[in-house]
Amino acid sequence: MCRIDVDLIRKDFPILNREINGHRLIYLDNAATSQRPRQVTQAVCDFYTKHNANIHRGLHTLSEEATEMYEAAHRAVKEFINARTWEEIIFTRNTTEAINLVAYSLGLRRFKPGDEIIITMMEHHSNMVPWQMLKDLYGIKLHYIKLRPDGTLDLEHYRSLLSPKTKLVAVAHVSNVLGVINPVKEIIKLAHEVGALVLIDAAQSVPHMKVDVQEIDCDFMAFSGHKMLGPTGIGVLYGKKELLEDMDPFLRGGDMIKQVKIEGASWNDLPWKFEAGTSNIAGGIGLKAAIEYLQNIGMDCIFEHEKALAKYTINKLKEIEEVKLFGPEERIGVISFVVKGISPDLVGIAMNEKGIAIRTGCHCAQPLHEFFGIRGTARASFYLYNTFEEADKFIERLEEIITRSKK
Repeated sequence: MCRIDVDLIRKDFPILNREINGHRLIYLDNAATSQRPRQVTQAVCDFYTKHNANIHRGLHTLSEEATEMYEAAHRAVKEFINARTWEEIIFTRNTTEAINLVAYSLGLRRFKPGDEIIITMMEHHSNMVPWQMLKDLYGIKLHYIKLRPDGTLDLEHYRSLLSPKTKLVAVAHVSNVLGVINPVKEIIKLAHEVGALVLIDAAQSVPHMKVDVQEIDCDFMAFSGHKMLGPTGIGVLYGKKELLEDMDPFLRGGDMIKQVKIEGASWNDLPWKFEAGTSNIAGGIGLKAAIEYLQNIGMDCIFEHEKALAKYTINKLKEIEEVKLFGPEERIGVISFVVKGISPDLVGIAMNEKGIAIRTGCHCAQPLHEFFGIRGTARASFYLYNTFEEADKFIERLEEIITRSKK
C-alpha cells in the first residue's frame, strides 16, 4: 500500500493557509473544482511572462516556443490516459464542451429518427441535456439505466436496453454525487457487442484514479483540467482517431482550417480540426504541469488516500443518527448526505462559519436527487491535500450544527 506525504503536498497550495472567518480553510469542495499548486500557477505565469505568442501562426521564436509547449501539453495528456496518439487529444474548454462537441459533430450527422441513446439516471446535466437535444431535434429515443437503491447501476436493466438500434451509450465513470465507480469496461464491452459507440464522462475519475482509454476501450472520453489541479477553461475530449477523422468540425474558422477558397474550405489535421480559433494556450500548458504533478505523486496513491478518507468519514457519519448518506460503501472521496430537520444550504452556510467549504444543492444532477426523493444534498469531497484531521473537524462541526438546531 502506497502512502503520500500530505503535509509536504500541502506546502505547494498557498490557498490552504488562508483563514475564513478566523478559521484555517478546510476545502472539501473538490468535486466542483480543485485547488492549484504553485507548480501549475508558475507554469502559466512563465508562459505569459516569457513565451507569450500565438501558436501555428508565426516563424518567430516566441510563436515557435508557444507552439511546442502547447503541442507538448497534448502529448502529456496522451501519455496520462494512454491514448494511441496525441492526435486523439482535443483541447476544449471543459467536459461540457467536449460532450457537446460529440453531440453536434457526431450526433447531428450520424443519428436519425428511431436511433437510440442510453445514459443513466446519475448523469451530470452536461451528459444528459445534449442527448435530450438530439431526442427533441431528431426523434431519437433516449433510455435511462435504472439504479439500485444504493445508487449503483442495474446492469441487468442495461442489458435489456441494448439492441441493434443503440447507437451511443454515454455514462459517467464516477458519479459526482454518489462517488460510485461504474463498471465502465463491462458497459463498453456490452455496447460494442451491439455495434454502439461509448462516451465516458470522466470528469470525476481522471483526476482521482488511473484511467487507461485503451484498456477500457472507450470511443470517447471527456474530462476537465480544473478538477485535476489545472487551470479553468481547459478540458479534454479523447476520441479514437478513425472516429474523429470521420466527424465534422464543431466550430469553424481560424486554426481548424487547412485551405479556404471561394467555393468552400478543407479542414486541418487532427487535433487542430476541432480546435477553432486561438486556443487556451496557457491553460494547456497549465494542464501539462498539473499532470506532471499528479504523476509525480502517483495516481494509485492518490486513489487509495481518497478512499481511506471517504471510508473514515463515512464511518463517523454513520454514528450520527440525524444524518442520511447516499451512495454505496465502495466509492471515491465524494460523500453526499442530508441532515434531518436542516436544509443542505443551512448546513453549508454553518460549515462556512468555521472555514469549511462544502457544496450544497443538486450538484447539476436533479434527476438523481428526484430518484432519491429529495431536492438536494450537502456534499463533502476530498482530494490529495486533504487530511484525516480535516475530516474530524468536518464531523465535529456537523455535530455542532445538529446540536445547535435542537436548541
